[in-house]
Amino acid sequence: MKKNDMFVPFSVPSIGEEEIEEVVAVLRSGWLTSGARTERFEQEFRKYVQAPTALAVNSCTAGLHLALSALGIGPGDEVITTPITFCATVNTILHVGAKPILADIGTDGNIDPESILNRISNKTRAIIPVHLGGLPCDMKSIWSMAKERGIHVIEDAAHAAGTFYHGRPIGASDLDGNEQSDAVAFSFYATKNLTTGEGGMVTTGNQKLMERMRRLCLHGINKDAWNRYSEHGNWYYEVTEVGFKYNLSDIQSAIGIHQLRKLDRLVEIRTRRVEQYNRLLADIPEIELPAIGENCKHAWHLYMIRLNLQTIDITRDEFIKRLKTGGVGASVHFIPIPLHGFFAAHANDPRNQVPRALELYPRIVSLPLHAELTPEQVEYVAKVLKDIVVAAKKNKAFVLK
Repeated sequence: MKKNDMFVPFSVPSIGEEEIEEVVAVLRSGWLTSGARTERFEQEFRKYVQAPTALAVNSCTAGLHLALSALGIGPGDEVITTPITFCATVNTILHVGAKPILADIGTDGNIDPESILNRISNKTRAIIPVHLGGLPCDMKSIWSMAKERGIHVIEDAAHAAGTFYHGRPIGASDLDGNEQSDAVAFSFYATKNLTTGEGGMVTTGNQKLMERMRRLCLHGINKDAWNRYSEHGNWYYEVTEVGFKYNLSDIQSAIGIHQLRKLDRLVEIRTRRVEQYNRLLADIPEIELPAIGENCKHAWHLYMIRLNLQTIDITRDEFIKRLKTGGVGASVHFIPIPLHGFFAAHANDPRNQVPRALELYPRIVSLPLHAELTPEQVEYVAKVLKDIVVAAKKNKAFVLK
């Protein structure tokens, strides 16, 4: 094995002096938790996604849980979602006491509306589509079937900050309620297009729903932590229901404010790197390139290739090991929900059979993609990948050239 000094990391955050200076200003201000900067972050984010309201939270998981809780979904209810998602999506359904039902995926890896339709029962209260890798789901079909049946829609947009669907940002909503979801939850985890290290946002066009989510977000208290004076000037707050501790701090919001202002530029850089990957990998029949989608702007949080395993003599796991040996970080998104032990009690339910998701799983590999990735690094990743494929086809040991 030839020694290799290069390593291309799977993900690197794009943090500049603006974020650093804003965080320092927060530290010097004496107010570190949710306050004026969190409020500013919420206002700027809701304007970006064209939503009437936005609530900053400490994770996308928190946003999903708040939406389910505020909509009154609980024991005896069913919630339909995708098997190709991080476990948090299903965990939140279980947290409120509802039963998760899995619909299978379509050819693009996103939840299949026809499969959703086949899973709907008289107990179905909500659908949670996940925009995998930043590629939007077929929301028009989902909205239509949900509206016709009085079913709530909560979008898991953990990967979709910067994604546009039919000309509008994911998260957009109108007060008239036409073609929109009840709530949309975003993630600002360290690997995301917009990061605050840890954090998230939930948007909605329903003012009453937002009021309840905001109350549940901070212990069920009816006032913000930093503004507890009544209209008469008295210091007062009241716990009106059992809530959670899901608020975002001003330290994190200080990062988010500047990340949001850079988001379109960061997505554009990712898009250029994707176009370069596509050119360099287009002539390799052993690999299928990611779906691009129609009537959308893909945020490209992930670049997920699919291996045609029948044409090479190694497994996906061995493929990833060889990438690492060659100096390339990679990942898998995701282990399907039925393969996790926590889902064992539900896995044998006939409505949770997802053969297309299970067939896809052994083939998927996420390559490095982030705004700090250079064109030279993309070329290097493509070269290592081609060398692995050539060696695998000839059933030879992989040697970095």
